[in-house]
Amino acid sequence: MGLLRMGADPDKLAWSLALGVAVGVNPLLGSTTLVVLGLAALLRLNIVASQVGNHAVYPLELVLFPVFIKAGSLVFGTPRLPLEGHALWMAVRHHPWETTRMLWFWEWHALVVWAVFAALAVPVIALSSEPMLRRMAERALGTASREGN
Repeated sequence: MGLLRMGADPDKLAWSLALGVAVGVNPLLGSTTLVVLGLAALLRLNIVASQVGNHAVYPLELVLFPVFIKAGSLVFGTPRLPLEGHALWMAVRHHPWETTRMLWFWEWHALVVWAVFAALAVPVIALSSEPMLRRMAERALGTASREGN
């Protein structure tokens, strides 16, 4: 609401939030903050709103990680990931670099699947959230003008 009260454009906020949400669920764990920051700056979107979207979906990133890995394996016809569930999380926790190197084969397939997902999700999220943000902006501006009188 603060961004809307400061006069941020609802359309730009919608695209910023959509970017943050889509990048926030990418299967390259630990990369989202910097990637969203760079893309929002490059695309001249609202950095704060994009980070809000990014951090709001952090739990989804963890939930969708195995989904993107499995989808990548299906799309590219690769064998199943050698570690699953608890064993995978323990490997990441105790040996992050070695696990990342081992997983890269599956990871880049998951990133391709995610990129297609993101290309479809960003416009859907932005176009569907823009009317709501516009109504919120109208209310925020109406409240601000009533408080100013």
